Amino acid sequence: MSQPPSQPPHGGFGAPQDQPPQGGFGAPQTPPPPPAGPPQTPPPAGPPQPGYGYPQQQPTPAPGPYGQPQQPGPYGQPGPYAQQGPYAQPQQPGPYGQPQQPGPYGQPGYGYPQQPGQPGAPGTPPPAPGSRNPFKGKPLLAIGAAVVALLVIGGTVFAVTGGGDDDGGGSKKKPVAGKTDDPKPTATDAPVNPGDGAGDKGDGAEDLNAGRKPGESKVLWYKEAPDAPGSGADAPGLWITDKTAVKAAYKQVFAYDVDGGAPTWDAITFPQKICSATPQKTADDKIVIAYMSGSSDRAKCNQLQELDLNTGEKGWTGEVADGELFDSTLQLQLNIVGKTLMVGRSQSGTAYDVTTGDKLYDKKKYGDACFPAGFTGGEKLISVASCSAGGDNAHDSVQELDPKTGKAKWTWKPDKGWKVERVYSVNPVVVYSTNEDKNAWNISTLGSGGTVTSQVAVDEDFAPECGWAFLGRDLQGCTGVTADSSTLYLPTKATTGANEIVAINLANGKEKWRVKSPLDDSMIPLKVEAGKLIAYVEPGWNSGGQVVAIPTTGTSPKPTKLLQNPEAISKLENSFYSAAYDWVDGRFYLSTTRLSGSDETKEKLMIVYGK
Repeated sequence: MSQPPSQPPHGGFGAPQDQPPQGGFGAPQTPPPPPAGPPQTPPPAGPPQPGYGYPQQQPTPAPGPYGQPQQPGPYGQPGPYAQQGPYAQPQQPGPYGQPQQPGPYGQPGYGYPQQPGQPGAPGTPPPAPGSRNPFKGKPLLAIGAAVVALLVIGGTVFAVTGGGDDDGGGSKKKPVAGKTDDPKPTATDAPVNPGDGAGDKGDGAEDLNAGRKPGESKVLWYKEAPDAPGSGADAPGLWITDKTAVKAAYKQVFAYDVDGGAPTWDAITFPQKICSATPQKTADDKIVIAYMSGSSDRAKCNQLQELDLNTGEKGWTGEVADGELFDSTLQLQLNIVGKTLMVGRSQSGTAYDVTTGDKLYDKKKYGDACFPAGFTGGEKLISVASCSAGGDNAHDSVQELDPKTGKAKWTWKPDKGWKVERVYSVNPVVVYSTNEDKNAWNISTLGSGGTVTSQVAVDEDFAPECGWAFLGRDLQGCTGVTADSSTLYLPTKATTGANEIVAINLANGKEKWRVKSPLDDSMIPLKVEAGKLIAYVEPGWNSGGQVVAIPTTGTSPKPTKLLQNPEAISKLENSFYSAAYDWVDGRFYLSTTRLSGSDETKEKLMIVYGK
């Protein structure tokens, strides 16, 4: 990766123009002799070049954006950038010896082990001579013609069924206020019965605290996963309220009391497998689940069900209509923004009132043949579209939408050749883009009017854990990256040993500080809480993981250990290859997002650690 300029770039799309554009981060550079390094002379004279990001210099031209062979995408186009996980491993079967199965949106199952050597995570190009990346790239799994055939079949347009029952939408609870006291969760010496929800030790329960050493955290409770088909199944989502921890797995949704793990309501079983879920919950602790319309190859991910996390009460139901040709509901992206549920298809979206299920509006093709390809939610509703695909004016379009009406508050048009792959944050809006032709990447912060206020100018191999989508774009499909109002926190790539978390000033794109992992294992940011960055240090094979707190202020902050997980079950903790994490009220929740379906071992669905 070439060195960044000494100050923010003047070129690039949307960058502040203090003077005539120059070759930016992604501008063509004079190839130096290996190993790759920054050019010392300006690029050849010519028209101003778009582009920003860090070009990857190659001794000889390479076929893919980062030297990897390109596989065909769903419509014969170059395949999407498959994000490399932060701590890439050689490709292997799933965590229990089963072949990996694709998760929602075509990902390898919500953080399932990623193909090594794939592009996408910022700064993960193939190594220049002498670099430390030991893994050679493997091509993405090609998406066969059968997928395209299914898309044609899925092009039939169906009518939207309205809100259905209004059982859960009549009365609203006030938002639950967070706890202000210092929580002190406790546990018995042995966890509660796994799996059956009996709430006590029961027959056959493992004592995961048997080998616990002084100073190590306890397993407060744990649950075993339900049976899944041999091909595996998705287990999306993890939602924590002040009362309940809720987890979806295959065809069911489970709820457990956060204090002791006893079931808070009976598990809900859906007629078909769950195919998507809102990562967010409403202010009154509601979510929306999507499940398949059937079990055949022609089944669609189009059945919606609202659920109350605290009571298990089912609210409204609905069916999502297909869009036009190639705008399919084979996969859906669900996001909540305030009282709006946005359901994203592959090329459009439909918004619903999340309290009643009533349809609000459609977000379809607009402007210069712009087809919405992905949505993100939370504090803001952000849409990314692909415009004039295959034409001379092909480009992306990013919009902030009014969640109530769907009208664009602002539109940002990146230069031709730049593809918006991820949205790292919605408040502030931070987007990650790539340019295949320039072998470059960029991370930009967008202001309230959709203008670029800063671009990351840190020369580093960043490695949040991201999946990839074969229909549309999984814009929020990254873990291990978070932001507050002024700072972006990204983990660096570690091929061996410890990595670092880098804090980047969103006002100017420059580094504020970096902190090395306290162990010889990688550390990933989780969330910012009470002025501190909460991070998870992944376990080694002979050491348990840690949860640490890092002050967000200062220039050389030091991590403080909040939990040290037991060494005796480090291999079990390590077996969560595909995981969702959360830190709430002094408890660390670790759950799987992919079931292997193995009959040889009983998988863990969730483990909760505390003091």
